[in-house]
Amino acid sequence: MAIGAALALLALPWGVNAGVQEGVEAWRSGDYARAVSEWQPLAETGDPDAQFNLGQAYKLGRGVPQDMERARDLFGQAADQGHLRAEANYGLILFQDGNREDAMPYIIRAANRGEPRAQYIYGTALFNGDLAPRDWVRAYALMSNASAAGLPQAAASLQQMDRYIPLEQREAGTAMAAQMAEANPVTQVAVAPPPPPTPAPAPSPTFTPVPVPAPAASPPAATPPPASPPAAAPAQQPPVVATQSPSAQPSSAAPAARSGDWRIQLGSFRERPRAENLWRQVSGRASSLANLQPYLVRAGPYTRLQAGPFRTRAEAQQACAAATRAGSECITVRRR
Repeated sequence: MAIGAALALLALPWGVNAGVQEGVEAWRSGDYARAVSEWQPLAETGDPDAQFNLGQAYKLGRGVPQDMERARDLFGQAADQGHLRAEANYGLILFQDGNREDAMPYIIRAANRGEPRAQYIYGTALFNGDLAPRDWVRAYALMSNASAAGLPQAAASLQQMDRYIPLEQREAGTAMAAQMAEANPVTQVAVAPPPPPTPAPAPSPTFTPVPVPAPAASPPAATPPPASPPAAAPAQQPPVVATQSPSAQPSSAAPAARSGDWRIQLGSFRERPRAENLWRQVSGRASSLANLQPYLVRAGPYTRLQAGPFRTRAEAQQACAAATRAGSECITVRRR
């Protein structure tokens, strides 16, 4: 699924209601009002595909005024009928609205199916022991897969986890992440470029951050106050990783929004941590690469480390030269 970019409409199964299909075709042509008119009567009679698509329209404000409450209700109606994508969106909106306990069953099921935003939230809960029993191995696995799918907040949280989770548990989490990814392959997405001018549904919702402090230099107290922990002897409890908004750009450390079809590729690895380590090394040595968006692109058993994007091949070649000087092999690639 695309994070910070548009997602396509659901893949329609055989035997789907013709009106739903006609609405999809109208939507793809930019005729949002007609799409809504096709889906509205079907949604009212209980068609889950129509309910899901109409929910997307209300969430985006395409063909109807934007109405997140109406979108939530439609997703909930479709979710009650077993519509998996509606179930994921319903849980994410509940979480955004602060109804975290009711959201978690939907979040957990979506995370177990490989939804990156849900993996990020569930991984945070497992790391903190908040809304779920603490399980650092599974937390590391979920956060690793969310990061590999292109979610920048997950990449930041993974770096925090590296400071506190013992190596043995991180290695176990990496192995679990590979098993999860094999069972639930997720299409790699770009997160840095802005959404296209006419997106299809549905971009990820904006979440309200969980009101917990970010980790200090040493782990905070077991019951931390709203402000920074006092300068006393460090407690033995692990830190709390604050859940950021999965659809928002990070504040200070985020790369600037970029666009283009070109990227540089720095290698292909069987083990994803090797790709991540290479990016940390190369971006640390070459300041001109630090503001690029890294991509971990799954290709069969391999993980390709790419960065970008660039508008032209010449720009990508300049970045490749910097990567080579920083000690990495590099080629330019163009997204098709």
